[in-house]
Amino acid sequence: MKIATAAYPLDWLDSWSQYEDKLSDWVSTAARNKADLLVFPEYGAMELSTLDGAAIAGNLEASIQSVSEKMEAVAELHLKLAAEYKLHILGASAPVHAGFSRPVNRAELYTPTGARGHQDKQIMTMFERDPWDVVTGGPLKVFETAIGKIAVLICYDSEYPLLARAVSEADFILVPSCTEALAGYWRVRIGSMARALEQQCVTAMSSTVGAARWSEAVEENVGMGGIFGPPDTGFPATGVFAEGSLNQPGWTYAEVDREMIAKVRKEGVVRNRTHWKDQESRIEPVVNQELV
Repeated sequence: MKIATAAYPLDWLDSWSQYEDKLSDWVSTAARNKADLLVFPEYGAMELSTLDGAAIAGNLEASIQSVSEKMEAVAELHLKLAAEYKLHILGASAPVHAGFSRPVNRAELYTPTGARGHQDKQIMTMFERDPWDVVTGGPLKVFETAIGKIAVLICYDSEYPLLARAVSEADFILVPSCTEALAGYWRVRIGSMARALEQQCVTAMSSTVGAARWSEAVEENVGMGGIFGPPDTGFPATGVFAEGSLNQPGWTYAEVDREMIAKVRKEGVVRNRTHWKDQESRIEPVVNQELV
């Protein structure tokens, strides 16, 4: 199968049809390149706030509300495109009012058969805590799909090994991200590569890229697409299947094979996923030894 992961620019939109055209162009391009799974980035849906004008798009709380109100229409469009092109799509995440005390950061997975499921971010970054006041949503999930078991760790979540361990049955961990600086990009990339090593799976990182001066929320964006695996039997020696060019919009593609994942978990030179439990007997108690 082929994975396509996006370096996605946030645009000013004057009409809903302009958004439909943009998304259709992105999806059709990936389909022409025979992609089976598309990964859009964290907070890529914030561009939808521009449909309500500059005053709304430029106000943090108002833009959150604006985007949340549009996400069912967004889902309908993604389902249509997934069915038309016969592929799976992880849509760009959005702040969504979903019955919690405050909005959650939610990414939705759409299948060609019309099924959909969502994953909420688990651990909020500093700016999501204040001033965004975005909260933790529902639990972690592993989605059973026709192309394999898929989990989603949204941006900061990829930097926490116990979250990846909780979804260790997944063949693919998708990592939609939104980072404003090069250091932020590399934190998420390093997390994505580490999770691929530890759980012996494939991770696919997408990014928002470029400036969005109209937004208080996503004004600067630095990143690129990347697809990673464990540097072990059957995988690239570097652990990098493919990477894009920094801040250059477009898709990054990689061919992957689920059988490679099963094989490396069983026959790899190292067995991090299997030996994970061996840590438990080595961390308790910790000995404090003074050397003078």
